[in-house]
Amino acid sequence: MTYTISVRLSIIALLLLAPLAACAQTICIDPGHPSEVGRGTTGKKISELTAAWKIAKLLEAKLKAAKLTVVLTKDAEETFVKNKDRSAVANKAKADLMVRLHCDANEGGGFAVYVPMQQGTSGGKTGPSEEVIASSTEKGKLFHTELAKHLKGKLKDNGLLGDIKTAVGAKQGALTGSIYSEVPVVLVEMCCLTNAKDEEFMASKEGQEAMAEALFKATKAALAGTKKATAL
Repeated sequence: MTYTISVRLSIIALLLLAPLAACAQTICIDPGHPSEVGRGTTGKKISELTAAWKIAKLLEAKLKAAKLTVVLTKDAEETFVKNKDRSAVANKAKADLMVRLHCDANEGGGFAVYVPMQQGTSGGKTGPSEEVIASSTEKGKLFHTELAKHLKGKLKDNGLLGDIKTAVGAKQGALTGSIYSEVPVVLVEMCCLTNAKDEEFMASKEGQEAMAEALFKATKAALAGTKKATAL
């Protein structure tokens, strides 16, 4: 009798844990550059390459502490990865969200979140799918709202924009990383390194921690919000 009860309890425990395992979510973090478009923007105190890598590692630690699965598109700051290959990492992992980290170059300053809002073409590939466009836009709205909330008073909010508004996107219809993506994707221009105030923020440990925390909250909000919408 004791053995039977023990077996039944074990089965019940497994049944209760199964939905939790099924709900495990994966985030792909893409620290921008170096890639086929170059090494990125360089400020006087910090480069885009270094800023993106530092923030990526801080964000990775926060997400893992929250029991989320995390994959990075490269294993070291200086590792060269083409943009389509960065998307391939997220696709292979079947990521619930790909977060691409960059820094901009303009005097105005501030951060912005970009998502694909239409298809583009690069290297003979047209994409992303309408499904990816819709899910990226949905998650992007939630992501941007939370990011802006946590960066208020620290950096100017330049909004949620279609990635056709970028230099590369304007030529192709969408960013290469979006075109090749089979999962929801957002690209964050975390600040403008050519703006002195922005660079001061990004070069400081306090600023890096604040950005990583804001990105963590934004990622969680995007995942939780779309999960609730699906459940409804």
